[in-house]
Amino acid sequence: MTGFAPLPASRSTFETPTAASTSGQAAGSGTTSKISSDFDTFLQMLTVQIQYQDPLNPVDSADYAVQLATFSSVEQQVLTNELLSGMQSSFQASGLADLGGWIGKDVRTAAPVFYDGSPVTLSPAPALGADSAVLVVKDAAGRVVSRETIPALDTPYQWFGADATGTPLPTGAYNVSLESLSGERLISTTAVEHYARVVEARATADGASLVLVGGMEVAVDAVTALRQPES
Repeated sequence: MTGFAPLPASRSTFETPTAASTSGQAAGSGTTSKISSDFDTFLQMLTVQIQYQDPLNPVDSADYAVQLATFSSVEQQVLTNELLSGMQSSFQASGLADLGGWIGKDVRTAAPVFYDGSPVTLSPAPALGADSAVLVVKDAAGRVVSRETIPALDTPYQWFGADATGTPLPTGAYNVSLESLSGERLISTTAVEHYARVVEARATADGASLVLVGGMEVAVDAVTALRQPES
């Protein structure tokens, strides 16, 4: 009668639960049922192995214990991964529910400015030591459409969306930056924050994000202030 060697932990006996853990495609009762089915199959194979082992050279009982312990460890890891996945989904849903209260409010961020003919409240922050500042406006293609000298103050500024000739710019998204100067020397160039209305909250692979009027999308952690819409 031919002897059977112990089943190694890396063989097909253990491949099914490991694959389920890695892919994350099985969830809930489906994953639990699959694990139970695999464990039953494992026990049947182990029983056959015991029945047909060489009686003159039996398998060490410690080897069976190792196989059982290994399978049990894999099973617990799959269940743990399933639990963590469920918790992550729950946290994301909870976060979106909290962000629901932001919809319809104004947030301050350095996202591109959406101009539709109405003045936009900017929040420039000139560098320390600057005695003058220039607002630089670029269109979606990266072309400079306006350079406007403004006070070197960190107070709200109303931008009326005009080009260098004073003509209103077309509706669209514009990147606004601030050049801080000391005399003729450029100290720094920084993005300018502004207030924009939130129209949607989303869950993404990188975390929660907000969609602003005009379609701009920003990460929640990029928001520096939140306020009620101005009447």
